[in-house]
Amino acid sequence: MRIDQNPLFRKTIIPWYDSEAVCIGVIVFMLIVFFFGVIGISVARGNAEYHGHVWMAVLLVVMSGGVIFSTVSRLIKRHSRRYSK
Repeated sequence: MRIDQNPLFRKTIIPWYDSEAVCIGVIVFMLIVFFFGVIGISVARGNAEYHGHVWMAVLLVVMSGGVIFSTVSRLIKRHSRRYSK
């Protein structure tokens, strides 16, 4: 007798660090970092002494935006797979 390779009851096991609650927590934390970076950009551009440090705030904004984008796309992909069935 052959074993069914794709039984109906099989669900994808998601590790705890990739669960929905952790992803939402990462998004919230990265939003805080994103806004911190935006405020840093405005402060650095307002003071002439800190013009050389704008790159750090821009780096924070770009990197946190990338993490937010990748996490949101992962959640959307997971929800679309779940509800497409």
